[in-house]
Amino acid sequence: MPVTEKDLAEDAPWKKIQQNTFTRWINEHLKCVNKRIADLQLDLGDGLRLIALLEVLSHKKMYRKYHPRPNFRQMKLENVSVALEFLDKENIKLVSIDSKAIVDGNLKLILGLVWTLILHYSISMPVWEGEDEEAESKTPKQRLLGWIQHKVPDMPINNFSQDWRNGKALGALVDSCAPGLCPDWETWDPVKPVENATEAMKLADDWLGVPQVIAPEEIIDPSVDEQSMIKNTQNINILKAYCIEPTGNRVKRPAVFTVDAFSAGQGQVTVYLDHPDGTREEVTVLFAGQQIPKSPFEVSVDKALGDATKVTVKGPGIEPVGNIANKPTYFDIFTAGAGTGDVTAMIRDPQGRQNSVEVMMEDKGDSVYRCTYRPTQAGPHMVTVTFGGVGIP
Repeated sequence: MPVTEKDLAEDAPWKKIQQNTFTRWINEHLKCVNKRIADLQLDLGDGLRLIALLEVLSHKKMYRKYHPRPNFRQMKLENVSVALEFLDKENIKLVSIDSKAIVDGNLKLILGLVWTLILHYSISMPVWEGEDEEAESKTPKQRLLGWIQHKVPDMPINNFSQDWRNGKALGALVDSCAPGLCPDWETWDPVKPVENATEAMKLADDWLGVPQVIAPEEIIDPSVDEQSMIKNTQNINILKAYCIEPTGNRVKRPAVFTVDAFSAGQGQVTVYLDHPDGTREEVTVLFAGQQIPKSPFEVSVDKALGDATKVTVKGPGIEPVGNIANKPTYFDIFTAGAGTGDVTAMIRDPQGRQNSVEVMMEDKGDSVYRCTYRPTQAGPHMVTVTFGGVGIP
């Protein structure tokens, strides 16, 4: 179809739907680290939530240090560069996306970045029973459409746009994945698409733990784009997944996961933990005495967070006298013997502001961190140092 001026406009309806969908997808992943975004165009600009999202998606830590309190534009650019460099090392190729585009809120390129992450980390399907031998040569979109056609062969699903607009296809797909959950979808009135989509998505959310990354009103909107619909149907495809994370677990901290036995019939659920060594564990889940798919789940358990009371500091930057306005000063933070934890430093100026003094943190090795800052005005300053989120003595 020809691209109209309306479709290309900054406020084109499909762009708003895609922005909403991508925002919900990001927030679903950031929940486990107690973070969220409200404005996709602006909230990735300091790099912190983008870095957090990549760490959640990849189950890896950043290769380079970054600024935990990016108060200045240059610090934000450096943080985003750390994230983009991480993607490059993960062999995730980006086109025309640089740090400046993210920091300056270029929505078009930010949407492209998020779609690339969705393609790489979410829309990757295991081989399913009945899939043809040419599956490996197909795109994720083609494979997902094939999976849907396999699950609901009686529905004419040939795309990710108009074939979903009366809401019945969603009901059919949900009932196919969990037989009996949505049994009356065939009797739904096609002239009530919002009611149909709402019921199907609420059932999937309440009973199957499928997050709603797109609103029912958006699904039946003629302006909805394929990328938003692909993301939504992919969520239904992974409804059998279990929330057992291979990383991010910590000694003495609760590790929560869900066993979804909705469509498995009657049976006793049994869960137990093996301790092969000091750092790796195996979570075994049995249903009716038999292991469920992928069990046992191997997980990594990190050490307990460190003890802030064992951290010490030394240097001219924390002395009560001797520091001069507009002249750099520093102090060292010693964490040897304190365990594991993030080191942060924050400076309040004489007016009590937190973002007027630039702070640079450098890992010197051997559990020593150097904090350098340049006060810009005379008067009393307050230096706060935390370890693992707790103030040191």
